[in-house]
Amino acid sequence: MLRRIWGYLKALFRSTAERAMNPEIEIEQAIQEARKQDQALRNQAAKVIAHRAQLERKLEKSADDVGEAREMAKKALLKAEEGKNAGDAEAVDKWTRAAQSLALKLQAAENNLNGLKSQYETAVTQADDAKSAVETNAMRLQELAAKRMELLGRLEQAKMQEAVNSAVESMSATLDVDAPTLDNVESKIEERLAKASANAELRESTPEGAEAELREAINMASADSKLEELKAELGLA
Repeated sequence: MLRRIWGYLKALFRSTAERAMNPEIEIEQAIQEARKQDQALRNQAAKVIAHRAQLERKLEKSADDVGEAREMAKKALLKAEEGKNAGDAEAVDKWTRAAQSLALKLQAAENNLNGLKSQYETAVTQADDAKSAVETNAMRLQELAAKRMELLGRLEQAKMQEAVNSAVESMSATLDVDAPTLDNVESKIEERLAKASANAELRESTPEGAEAELREAINMASADSKLEELKAELGLA
């Protein structure tokens, strides 16, 4: 039971928080987060590309070391050959041992060069992938920026429509409260006419009403008699 209540409260809080969020602020937060991720990706890509550049310099140096060791070994062999031709056994031994030492150095330099070449190949692939990732993310950031402009425009449209709706609702509420409708006016007029007719009908059914009707008839007869008298004086038929 407690778990259900806790789950309900969390859902209610989440729903309330989502309704309270300002869409414009949420859009800016999304853009800022995307820019932050883009900058982090660029920093990582820069490290990968820098590693490739470092390997390039090491390769150049290692190649120089190999070339130098090779040339030195050749020279030592030539010196040993010269000592041999001169019958100088000591010189032969000296330059032979020097050539052997240089040969070991050459071998190590070549092994190091081969290892660096392998690393460099991997570094080149990684650098290309990193640049591709940066380019892809840059395009995504541009799309987000365009989407941001679109959403802000739609948000402004929504605000304008909400303002118009609010104004219309306010006008409707004002008309409902302060101004009578034509139906209400017509109903009131009909009610007054019906009430007046009813009162007249009731008045006619009472002695006072009959007396008033009789007086009205007498008055009308007197008026007719007076009109006939006036016509006679004027010689009118």
